[in-house]
Amino acid sequence: MLKLRRGTVVETDPLTVEVAGTERRAWADGALVGPVEVGDEVIVNTEALDLRLGSGGFDIVHVNLTRGLEGEGHDEAHVVKLNYTSLQHAVAPVEPPAPEEDGTGLVDRPPLLVLPLHGHLAPAAWAAGQARPGLRVGFVQCWGGALPGALSRDIAELRERGLVCGHVTAGPAHGGEYEAISLVGAVHAGASRLGWEAIVCGPGPGIVGSASRYGHGGMAALDAAHAGLALGLPTIVSPRLSASDPRARHRGLSHHTAAVLAILLAPVRVPVPEVELAGWPTGERGGERPDLPSVLDALHRACEGRHDVAVEPVDLEAYAASGLPSTSMGRTLEEDPLFFAAPLAAGRALAAAAGR
Repeated sequence: MLKLRRGTVVETDPLTVEVAGTERRAWADGALVGPVEVGDEVIVNTEALDLRLGSGGFDIVHVNLTRGLEGEGHDEAHVVKLNYTSLQHAVAPVEPPAPEEDGTGLVDRPPLLVLPLHGHLAPAAWAAGQARPGLRVGFVQCWGGALPGALSRDIAELRERGLVCGHVTAGPAHGGEYEAISLVGAVHAGASRLGWEAIVCGPGPGIVGSASRYGHGGMAALDAAHAGLALGLPTIVSPRLSASDPRARHRGLSHHTAAVLAILLAPVRVPVPEVELAGWPTGERGGERPDLPSVLDALHRACEGRHDVAVEPVDLEAYAASGLPSTSMGRTLEEDPLFFAAPLAAGRALAAAAGR
């Protein structure tokens, strides 16, 4: 059963709900449950906070009993997201009408960059914008993350800076500016209806996983890459790399990326960062200088000669000075520069592919 509890809103900024005499941080998706005010009686799902999850570590307002029982829904829509749950809601899908001719109906085929997790989005979008100022880069959020699109501070900042020109949430993901029924439909809409010149696709905040080979949100990259390949788009995969992740399975080349590269059905391009090791920053928590030759060896083994591994220059110092997010999973850029260098390389590769 859902872990639902009754509470009272005691503060709205940040949202705080008193549950059984304890004040707890919470979040309410206004698009689904409407506004909340101090004094409102609400039902919250307490599972994530009780489990002390790093992502989604707060109670979720399930319904506002005081003012949330008057929603009118979307009378003209016939597509439902979060279907078969108590939060199912109607949306107008972004997918364009089917073309009369056979095939994809695409005139332009923008490149698609596939991300392994949400922490790659800001560095990749920034690097693409540095390489090609004004490039219209859109973001398709797929499954694999723990949180809805509306909770991403990264997306909000990238939209404000003009580094991302649109945000579509596809399939079970929701909360974007546009909603898509399927992942391939979202990518197709970005390439046709929305006029994006380059597409970035990856999970929302909070990657999910089980420490198994295939049971993790990183496998969303497999679906995203196959969507791009099926539509005939130049497809790039940003590898998940780390020099200081405390988990051995994620140091060097993450097992998430290795698993995806091993079972992809067609070749993709895999950028890797070219950096000056003498100037590589180090931090206090294990930001040791990465062994890039070993990382390249691991990538080549994972690719088995099928994928195109290409070196791209990166500018870690410039990204650090940009003011965009430079901490992911509790590690800063100084503590794990390799993690950030990978999407910086991928963003440059995306911009280069968009210019061809």
